[in-house]
Amino acid sequence: MSTPYPFTAIVGQDDLRLGLLLNAVSPAVGGVLVRGEKGTAKSTAVRALAALMPEVSVVPGCRFSCDPVSPDPACPDGPHAEAAGVSRAARTVELPVGASEDRLVGALDIERALSEGVKAFEPGLLADAHRGILYVDEVNLLHDHLVDLLLDAAAMGASYVEREGVSVRHAARFLLVGTMNPEEGELRPQLLDRFGLTVEVAASRDTDERVEVVRRRLAYDDDPEGFAARWAGEEGALRERIAAARALLPRVVLGDGVLRQIAATCAAFEVDGMRADIVMARTATALASWAGREEVTADDVRRAALLALPHRRRRNPFDAPGLDEDTLDRTLDEAGPQESDDGGDQPDPDPDGGGNDDGGGGGGGGGGGVPPQADGDRTPPQGEGGSDSDTPSGAPEGSPDAPGRSTGAEQRPVASAEPFRTKMLSVPGLGEGAAGRRSRARTEHGRTTGARRPQGALTKLHLAATVQAAAPHQRARGRSGRGLVVRRDDLRQATREGREGNLVLFVVDASGSMAARQRMSAVKGAVLSLLLDAYQRRDKVGLVTFRGKEAEVALPPTSSVDAAASRLESLPTGGRTPLAAGLLKAHDVLRVERLRDPSRRPLLVVVTDGRATGGPEPVALAGRAGRLHRTEGTASVVVDCESGYVRLGLAGELARELGGTAVTLGELRADSIAGLVKDVTAAGRAA
Repeated sequence: MSTPYPFTAIVGQDDLRLGLLLNAVSPAVGGVLVRGEKGTAKSTAVRALAALMPEVSVVPGCRFSCDPVSPDPACPDGPHAEAAGVSRAARTVELPVGASEDRLVGALDIERALSEGVKAFEPGLLADAHRGILYVDEVNLLHDHLVDLLLDAAAMGASYVEREGVSVRHAARFLLVGTMNPEEGELRPQLLDRFGLTVEVAASRDTDERVEVVRRRLAYDDDPEGFAARWAGEEGALRERIAAARALLPRVVLGDGVLRQIAATCAAFEVDGMRADIVMARTATALASWAGREEVTADDVRRAALLALPHRRRRNPFDAPGLDEDTLDRTLDEAGPQESDDGGDQPDPDPDGGGNDDGGGGGGGGGGGVPPQADGDRTPPQGEGGSDSDTPSGAPEGSPDAPGRSTGAEQRPVASAEPFRTKMLSVPGLGEGAAGRRSRARTEHGRTTGARRPQGALTKLHLAATVQAAAPHQRARGRSGRGLVVRRDDLRQATREGREGNLVLFVVDASGSMAARQRMSAVKGAVLSLLLDAYQRRDKVGLVTFRGKEAEVALPPTSSVDAAASRLESLPTGGRTPLAAGLLKAHDVLRVERLRDPSRRPLLVVVTDGRATGGPEPVALAGRAGRLHRTEGTASVVVDCESGYVRLGLAGELARELGGTAVTLGELRADSIAGLVKDVTAAGRAA
């Protein structure tokens, strides 16, 4: 086994280390989600924490790590007779992104069921992690149904398995740690709420600190054992401090005044539900215990809020996590006692005695999104070459007073209108892509629709179909005992149908014909609405824009919808309308993505008024580019942005060339989109 990097040798990252240590002191805090860019010691810190955890005493031979002092009465390996426990180090169990449901929660032991005729349960990773650490790297890339199972077990302290004739319940209490890079996609708000704490990490911009990080890492790589030995003293001292804080924790007093501050803070930041209040209370108690105090102070409450609330106050996926610290301080002062509070002893945020705490906690406001604002707060940026202050807000498009009237000058970005709820756009047919929530697909998880002979390795056994295939041959195979004689030809693969995530590629017209501020604001609001829908349905998204003389890939396909929203907000407009260039650029993007991920089906969403200008025969060229997509069977929707009294219907013509359907901006809304999925499917069949 390799020597882990010492926890106390990690340079900086005070919030990360504090969040992990508070969970080590009080596992009831509920785990920690570590958000940050790649290469910021997220995984290193989590793996290093395991060496600091106190040893656990377990019942000998128990696969579920029961405590000999108080064994689980429902343990599948029980009941346990009184016996001396065996001490071992706390485990760190890693859940890989590609893990199956069987591997996570356990399943029927198929081998014993078929060979011995007994119904036996094979434990999963949740059983292995009991009384230890469960580490999920890239938790935002984990399938939703696995995250649901994982967080339910973490919340209840037990795992329930009801499948394939097996009914098992076993204890599953663990320190849950998830790490993620927000650039690769976000977790749903409901799942974010299930993590007790969150911390934001980023690489230091201090030269001396970066030098020290490299120096220590090189020393560790050259001689891991020797490097760990040099930090053994600090590791031992920190291990003792954790044990002392755990012993002190039951004696910490959480007064009524402090509880009022916690409740007032959660109410002020409008967090949903009561979980935030409970987590803040537990975190503040752990902070006091970590500082060696028996009473929680207002400083503990403030620090707990910075760790427990940033990820809970997000109102939609495009809001950046974080807290307004001025509002936090004002709320604590108003809810606190009238007399001045000197704060008492300060909690030590630096567990190894080095470095300074900037008090930022999770309030850094990462996440890369642009929060939507209320209509009254929006101040459209002024166009280049003059002020918009004298322009009537209701001036019709095409009038001399209308902003963006000229198609040649570039306009500054326009703020988007408020996003709205849309109904689902889906790709016709039955796919086999990554699990998601958009189009019908054959998936590893979903409702079982039948059985077939396995093609390649068997991944999901259809037990009833396998037994049915083997049963007629038992006498010929000489069966004499309880077990069923099964051969490879008898095995049947379960076929399941669920939903898949798609690649939604937006092709947005940013030319001068779209530059009218009111129109472009509505267009951006519509695209933001579709991006929000893509976020909820676990799609990948990409963004192609065209204006002037060319098209560009504003955002390559990614799982980060926040990044797409940010690029959209900063999108300038103006110039000619190279519609064909936009469609051809989209074709190039989809061609590359088909090579990278052939199972993920694309949905092309073209946002334009259908006009095409610039170059010889621009309209004919755009039609040929559209037919290229139709020939390859790409499902498409054209969002018709044309407005005004006279409409040319060019977007509808483009939709016919693409073999898709055209909808207006108004028809994208949930209350007027009822027939859209049917139209997309019918158009796909006709193509």
